Amino acid sequence: MGFAGAMACTASPSVALAAETKPDFAIKTKTVEVSVTLDAKIKADAPLAADCLEGKKWASARRADADKERKQDPDLFRNAWSYERKYDTRSVVDGRYVSIVRADYEYTGGAHPNSASDTILWDKSAGKRISIRPFFTETADNGPTLKAMRQGVIASLTAEKKKRGAEGTDVSAIESIEPKLLKIGPIALAPSTEEGKSSGLNFYYAPYAVGSYAEGEYVAFVPWETLKPYLTPEGARIFGGARPKKDEDRPQ
Repeated sequence: MGFAGAMACTASPSVALAAETKPDFAIKTKTVEVSVTLDAKIKADAPLAADCLEGKKWASARRADADKERKQDPDLFRNAWSYERKYDTRSVVDGRYVSIVRADYEYTGGAHPNSASDTILWDKSAGKRISIRPFFTETADNGPTLKAMRQGVIASLTAEKKKRGAEGTDVSAIESIEPKLLKIGPIALAPSTEEGKSSGLNFYYAPYAVGSYAEGEYVAFVPWETLKPYLTPEGARIFGGARPKKDEDRPQ
């Protein structure tokens, strides 16, 4: 079970309840259980929290899908289908740019649960979602910036696979990553050892995307120095420092 599991089992009920994070929106029926959870930093920013509660629409859609499937095949629902969506802050850069990872989990009775990740970049000053385009002089498909990003992603994934003892697996999946902003993978501004700066870009790949299910999620990191030739003045202003060790050690 391990130390953490043993401690959880021996904790008092009040401690265990305090440790649980209450969903910000939930649906529970005989057919489906769905939850949407925002972290504390997101909830402290009312416009951002309201934007992330897009998850309510997602949750309602999951319920509708499950209800439809139950009518067609009730035997699939010996246990309720389970879905979770969590929004977690990965970095806040210059007090303005907030990078959020949106993690989805689902279990519908198959061989194992499935998960997926996406990212949101929120501009606190503008009060809206933006892309990373303002930080780069060009972001054309197959252009120099995206080609440099792709090379950095492949180098990072190759190194991580070697670390996990999975080198050489799913090479075609890695090579098929496209140098296109909407195809290269979910992107977040990585935190930095320098306050208010970003150390580069993190790219999130769900299980199966670039490896087997057993390998789990991969997070590729491309340092800002690799992309320095392509930065706009705003990009040059917000990037700096190095990737913190705690970000490298984050479970992947």
